[in-house]
Amino acid sequence: MIRQRKWGVLFTLAMALVLVLSACGNKNNNNGSASESASPSASATSTESASPAASADPSVEALKGKKIALVMQFNTGTFSAQYIDGVKKQVEKYGGKVTVFASENDLSKMSSNLDAAINQKFDGILIDHGNAAALTAGVNRAKQAGIPVVAFDAALGIDGVTDLSQNDQKMAEQTLEQLAKDAGGKGNIVKVWVAGFAPMERRQESYAAFQAKYPDIKEITSFGDASNPQLDAQTKMEAILKQYPEKGSITAVWAAWDEFAKGAANAIKQAGRDEIKVYGIDMSDEDLTMIQDATSPWIASAAVDPTTIGTVHVRYLYQALHGDAVEPAVQIDSVYVSRDALPTDKKVTTADLSQYVPGWGESDQGNTDYLKALEAAVGAK
Repeated sequence: MIRQRKWGVLFTLAMALVLVLSACGNKNNNNGSASESASPSASATSTESASPAASADPSVEALKGKKIALVMQFNTGTFSAQYIDGVKKQVEKYGGKVTVFASENDLSKMSSNLDAAINQKFDGILIDHGNAAALTAGVNRAKQAGIPVVAFDAALGIDGVTDLSQNDQKMAEQTLEQLAKDAGGKGNIVKVWVAGFAPMERRQESYAAFQAKYPDIKEITSFGDASNPQLDAQTKMEAILKQYPEKGSITAVWAAWDEFAKGAANAIKQAGRDEIKVYGIDMSDEDLTMIQDATSPWIASAAVDPTTIGTVHVRYLYQALHGDAVEPAVQIDSVYVSRDALPTDKKVTTADLSQYVPGWGESDQGNTDYLKALEAAVGAK
C-alpha cells in the first residue's frame, strides 16, 4: 500500500512537471508570435507616418518661412492699417514674416526703401502705391536679383510684375451715378481729388465721363492734397462753405478717397450744412462709423475690403514665388455701401459688413490648391 501510494505521488509530480513545461513552451511560442505580428504593424505605422512628408510637394514646402518686404508710399488712415493687417495675417498663414517700409508719401524715400529691401535679400516684395517713374529702376533690380515683385495701385506696367488694383473706374461710377440720381441730375458739386496717383487718375476717367453725361451738374471747385489729406480736406472745405454760405448753393461733395471724405464731412457737419451730401471711395471701420451716423453728411462709399486687398496681394506674390506664370494686371471688384443698407440699432464693422452688403468680405481671388495646402500645412503645426 505504501509502495503504491509512493508511485502514485511520483506519477502525479511527473504529470505536473510536464504541464508546467508545456505551459512555458506555449508562453514562449506566443511571445514569438506576438513579436512577429507586431513587426509588420510597426513597420506599416512607421511608413504611414513618414508618408505625408515623403509625398509632400517640395515646391509647397519651399514656400514656408519666406521673408516679405512691404514697401509703401504712405500708410495713412485706417484703410492702410486694415490693408497692412491683411498682408501680415496672410503671410503668417504661409509661415512667413512681413517687414513694412513706410515712405511718408515721399517717392524718393520709397525708391530708397525698395533698394533696401533688395539689398537685404528679402524673398519677395510687395509694393503699395508709388509710380513707374520712381520705382521702375528698383523693380528691375529686384527682378535681376531673382526677387519677385507684385504691386498694388502703382500701375508700373513692367513685364513680369503683376499690377493689382481695385476697379477704380467702377467705384467712381457707382458713387457718381448715385450722386446724380439723388440730386435729380442737376446741382453744384465739389470734387476732392489729387493728381499723380494711379487710382486717382483712373477714378478721374469716370469723373470726366460723368461730367459729359450730366451737364446740369456743375463742379464749382476742386481741391486735394495727399500729404495730410483729412486735415487738409477739412480746412479747405471750411473755406469753401464760407464762400457759398447759402443753403442749396452746394448740392454734394464727391471725394475720391476716404481720407478726403472724412475731412469734408467733418467740415460740413460742424457748419450745420446738413443739406450737403458726401459720396466717397474706400472703406474702413472708422468710415463705417461715420456713414452709420445719421448726423453725418457722408452717406455712401464704393469700396473693396482693405483686409481682402492685403490678402489677395500676398496670394499673387506667392504665386510668383511658386514660379507660376505672372498675370500682368489683376482687378478686385468693388461694392457700393450706403447708409440705407445698414442697420440703425447697432454698429457695423468691416468684419460683419457682408451681412448687409452682398459681395463684401472674403474672397478666394488669387488662391490656388497649393496655397491652400501650404496654409493647411502651416496651420497644422
